[in-house]
This record gives sequence, structure tokens and C-alpha cells, in this order.
Amino acid sequence: MELIYSAQKSDFDPQKRYRNPEHFERPEAGVTSVLVVGEWPNVVDAYESVGVEVAVKDVARALIVGGDKGELEGLIGKLRAESDTVRAVIDGLEAGEVEKPEAGELAIRLFYALDGIRLQMETLAGERDSEAEKARLLQKQVDDLLDQAAQARLETDETKEAKEIAELKAKLDAAGVPYRANASKESLEKLVSELPKA
Repeated sequence: MELIYSAQKSDFDPQKRYRNPEHFERPEAGVTSVLVVGEWPNVVDAYESVGVEVAVKDVARALIVGGDKGELEGLIGKLRAESDTVRAVIDGLEAGEVEKPEAGELAIRLFYALDGIRLQMETLAGERDSEAEKARLLQKQVDDLLDQAAQARLETDETKEAKEIAELKAKLDAAGVPYRANASKESLEKLVSELPKA
């Protein structure tokens, strides 16, 4: 497979594979030859060190006509400073501490955008915690209601059995049949079943 490392922004050949050398980290597996457009010595050295054939194509540099050298150097200096402040914001983000830069329009805009995202995340985390607490309280209420329902069923069963025992004892008392005071429901039912049918 052949790769072309080029920083171009357009005019790509759809039959070829391109990579941006600005994002180069290491040679890709399966590459048999590389064409490097421009001065990218790190790409050339990396592929040559793994035995891949590398060709370099020089790019004509644009000559800026008009404007004085001091003005251009000032502009380049401003661009470098802007780049440095943006990098500082990115480095701070990676370290977990983003501080507002003193200068640099793009860096300040980036800081405010990131800070807005941070505030939204804090709001969402607070809402999530609030909803989790509500869910926990609702679950406790459900558990309490289930316990109360189970207790009510148990009390209903016990009340029903006590009523049935009282009715059996009343029948035996009416028939004058003696029984133990702590007799079980089953023994009372047996005594009632032995009563003469009227």
C-alpha cells in the first residue's frame, strides 16, 4: 500500500491514500512505499527506519510580495502567541485545571466555551443526583407499602382464624360439649363434626 503524506487541503486524487503529516505519530503497518510532500523529516526518518521506501517531493514556497518585513514578523509573532495560549488552554484541560488566559482571542473564546460545558456538566450532575435521591425515596415508600400490605394480609388471616375458632366454640358451648381452652382449630372442627345432626 502506498501512502501520501501531504498538508494539502484540496485536489486529492480519489485513487490514492493521503495522510496529514501534522498528525503523524508512527509508521502504519502494511505500507510498502511513502511519498512525502514538503519537509517532514520525522515522517521520512520513521518510515526509513522500518525499511519502507520513501520519496520526497519539494513544495514551492509562496513568496509574499508587498508589505514590510517587520509587519510580517509582527504578524507571525502574534500568530505564535495565539497558538501558545491555545496550547496552554489545551494543556490545562488535559491536566484537569483550565485557567482563563490573559490574552489571545481564540484562547479566551476556547476557555469560555469549555467553561460553559463544565457548568452544564455540573448542572446535569446535580440534576442526576437529585433524581437518584427521588428514586431512592420512592423505592423506600414502595418497600414500606409492600411491608404494610403483607402485615395487613397476615392480620386479616389471623383475625379470620380467630373468628372461625370463636364460632366453633360457640357451637360446642351450645351443644354442651367440653373442650380445652387452648384447643386448636382442627381439634375443635373434629368435635363439631362429631355433634349429632339435628
